[in-house]
Amino acid sequence: MLPSTLLKRPLARRLTLFCSLVFGLPLVSHANDLEIHGSNTIGARLAPMLMTAYLQQSSGTKVTTRPNGKENERLLLTSVDGKPVRVLVAAHGSSTGYKALAANRADVWAASRPAKASEIASLKARADLTSMDSEHVIAIDGLAVLVHPSNPVDQLSIDTLGKVFAGQIRNWAQLGGPDRPIHLYARDDRSGTWDTFKSLVLGKTYKLDASAKRYESNDQLSDDISQDPAGIGFAGLASVRDSKVLAISDGNAPALKPNQLTVASEDYPLARRLFMYTPGPETTAMASDFLEFVLGSEGQAIVSRSGFISQNPIAVRPEFDDSVPATFQRLTANYSRLTVNFRFSEGRTKLDNKAQRDLKRVADYLASERLVADDLMLIGFADQQSNELRAQMISELRALSVRKALQAEGIADVAYTGYGHYMPVGTAGGNAGKQRNGRVEVWVRNH
Repeated sequence: MLPSTLLKRPLARRLTLFCSLVFGLPLVSHANDLEIHGSNTIGARLAPMLMTAYLQQSSGTKVTTRPNGKENERLLLTSVDGKPVRVLVAAHGSSTGYKALAANRADVWAASRPAKASEIASLKARADLTSMDSEHVIAIDGLAVLVHPSNPVDQLSIDTLGKVFAGQIRNWAQLGGPDRPIHLYARDDRSGTWDTFKSLVLGKTYKLDASAKRYESNDQLSDDISQDPAGIGFAGLASVRDSKVLAISDGNAPALKPNQLTVASEDYPLARRLFMYTPGPETTAMASDFLEFVLGSEGQAIVSRSGFISQNPIAVRPEFDDSVPATFQRLTANYSRLTVNFRFSEGRTKLDNKAQRDLKRVADYLASERLVADDLMLIGFADQQSNELRAQMISELRALSVRKALQAEGIADVAYTGYGHYMPVGTAGGNAGKQRNGRVEVWVRNH
């Protein structure tokens, strides 16, 4: 008999999933029932936690984990009606996951960076990696800049951080710390964490100094920094462990530490999305069902427990500093901010894939808290424009587009306004940094 959790799913998908689980129908060319390849950031802890919970829910039986005989790989084992089910999670870096998906050796590609243009083009004949059918934002992570707990330095700018890792600043005394040479720690070239750091911090201006010690593991990098008073490195937020986290500033925006609000809203300069990619029409029933679980409220609760930032919205009252205009403080005086920003496809007012899914999450939040549309306020922002009038128009249009999209979810006539190109959250990473300013914040009335 099918477990009750499967019975709640659509009939066609339920039968296909059941057949692939029980009868082992060959849907891809590998020995396991499902394989996830790619990012160590995702594969070290998050993917196994998500898959374990999914298998327990789907099969109703215990899931065991054992090594695969290879470093950073593990097998998750369970059974459905006496038939064994095997899932492999291989965590060797984001680029390895893309190669495995392209070679038909993986069902799911875990990536701690978005797919590159070359990767999208290469798989175009099989799947559109930019579509909602293939691109799944499973969590938000903050790239944490780590130092030894005794280090007195508390914050750095993006540009200063670039100079440090390029070897242009070599002593902590130059940063207000002790007279001590700086030791650099960095992820390896196969890592999406490295790709993100390279893009957002080094860019085309800086090159990583040859003295940097390279790591495949986030956790090991953080552990080594926590033992080295001269060390500085970067890792995923879930791997802070015993190291100290620095606040990071971007351009004229205030320095921020990664936390629930700054990372979930992607205001933190080194916030990043964590992805799972599937091959569109070729996605197996089991992989599709797994992603549905991951993106739902139960999967996102597991994301939170893993140390990453969930996409389930919560209301937070932000602490304003002197940089926040008095007009904005008055506007939001009776509101708290939801930990979600609506963002747009490049240069457009069209909501991106994550934002499309966030519409339902906001609707679910209102229902769970017994709130109505009148309790929401949308505030749109524009990136830097040639004049204030154009910026105001763009910010209002973006807020209006979210208002219309929420109406399709049954949330009608939400209050909205625009705040122009004021209160920028960043400029880092070239166009990508500037695009972070084009956003719509969601505020909820205090009761």
